[in-house]
Amino acid sequence: MAETRKCPVSSYKRQFITSGLFCFAILGLLRHYCIAPTSKWSLSAVFNSVDAKEQCPQVEPLFPARKTKEMDEMESYLTSDAFRDTAIERLSNAVKIPTQSYDDMGTIGEDARWDIFYSFADYLSKTFPLAHATLQLEKVNTHGLLYTWAGSDPSLKPNLLMAHQDVVPVPESTVKQWSHPPFSGHYDGKFVWGRGASDCKNQLMAIMNAVEALVAAGFTPKRTLILSFGFDEEISGREGAQHLAGYLLKKLGHNSIASIVDEGAVNVESWGANFAIPGVAEKGYIDVDIVVRMPGGHSSIPPAHNGIGVASELITLIEANAYEPHLADENPYLALLQCGAEHAPDFPRPLAKLLHKRSQRHKTCSSKKDALALEAAKAGPAIKYLFTTSVAVDIIHGGVKTNALPERTALTVNHRINIGSSSDAVKKHISALAAQVARKHNLTLHPFDGSESPASITLSHGPTMLEPAPVTPTSPFFLSSSNKTSTTTTPYAVLSGTTRALYGTDLLVSPGIMTGNTDTRYYWGLSDHIFRYGPGWDKEQLGLGNIHTVDERIGVKAHLDTVRWMWWWVRNMDEAVL
Repeated sequence: MAETRKCPVSSYKRQFITSGLFCFAILGLLRHYCIAPTSKWSLSAVFNSVDAKEQCPQVEPLFPARKTKEMDEMESYLTSDAFRDTAIERLSNAVKIPTQSYDDMGTIGEDARWDIFYSFADYLSKTFPLAHATLQLEKVNTHGLLYTWAGSDPSLKPNLLMAHQDVVPVPESTVKQWSHPPFSGHYDGKFVWGRGASDCKNQLMAIMNAVEALVAAGFTPKRTLILSFGFDEEISGREGAQHLAGYLLKKLGHNSIASIVDEGAVNVESWGANFAIPGVAEKGYIDVDIVVRMPGGHSSIPPAHNGIGVASELITLIEANAYEPHLADENPYLALLQCGAEHAPDFPRPLAKLLHKRSQRHKTCSSKKDALALEAAKAGPAIKYLFTTSVAVDIIHGGVKTNALPERTALTVNHRINIGSSSDAVKKHISALAAQVARKHNLTLHPFDGSESPASITLSHGPTMLEPAPVTPTSPFFLSSSNKTSTTTTPYAVLSGTTRALYGTDLLVSPGIMTGNTDTRYYWGLSDHIFRYGPGWDKEQLGLGNIHTVDERIGVKAHLDTVRWMWWWVRNMDEAVL
């Protein structure tokens, strides 16, 4: 199925021209092109869009300007063997606390499995005494940890760092498959092993290490710093992040945060170049529950098709009508392709030609197949589903006895919605497929109407439904509407500069996208500038550190780099004129 998309650009362009709102046209184009910031950036790059190279300028490394003797000494300490040992011990001990969250968790205060988070909060308090003596700690919905370091200038929007305390459970049947026990926090000289070492206690402990170091060095923020640590991200965050975000929204108001950084995409090597790809968008999410109701009876006298058979037919039809790849202009992967075309020596020639061809027209319309997306999808499923709505039948139940025909067969189809598409598009697509099967078998179709009756197919959606996330702006500067010149920087520029300061200018920064969802889903109303990024990087550790599976681990180099990144990020954001 081709994903539909309207192409209203020409009317918008005419509107801009006729209204004379030239500066707003610039802003609109900046958002569409998703370019990375640079100190040498100019407005002409926005309009001269034929060549991909103009879509991926890079900022210069950004180092904090405010320095003191104490800050310099702490900078040196963070690269020392002594701190390395301390950081390893702190992370190892955090992993030893089994903060597992289960899909069937009961009410907080009644289900004892939540109580492990008391132990983790106590561990943080004892491990980071300076941070806890300086920052205000509020506990939201019992186990949500909200730290606030008040800045001296209340006119500046706060900077927010996120992580989650919980980890995916370790099935008892897999424990013996681990190289080291899953909650041992074992350090082998290179990696810290255990559940949560990579997802996401690495990031949480790096944040706390950086804040402890900042307090110890006498840093006092101008811009308020907020730390928000949920405790059920692995089971959708409804008790943790949802409450934390709601509390902040009520306290601070809409769009009150300057920038948010949460766990997310990592640095990668691709096409012969190294890229940092902070996630500036997330795909949407919808589970479609399907129920097939058909008459029961004794299995010795079966009909030509029973409920399970009809459900199987529908599943086959769904899988045979998968969504086609489509790269919407706002999809960050398009920006990554533009970066690759300019900077990567091994960027594929077919992609480069299609990218150049696409640049000749402003939009890709739904009436044609997206040739660029189809070519890019050849890299494999991990790439394809960055710009394709995914469909997976994950759960099915039907029948209770071998000699009884199933009267009710239920299944769940998971969708991760592509940028540029919507939950409504998914509903229409699956409803049309279900209608074909319903007509064939003379069944009543209930498409998302809340009804269920005998001899029917019923469609409904699960409790979690998300549209694709708003795309974080990736332009280098805000513009003044009065003089049409750059006046202030943007959080994306600060992130890019901080990252290149740590890793050098050989690392390219490009917008990225998350196929999964993070706790940031609840924070959309708090900031336009949300980044899902794991800044730690160890070239020898490929992939994501075995998250959610056996032998999860994190390289110590990556963990220490995450600490240093946070140390610079807080200071750079504190100095930034946004």
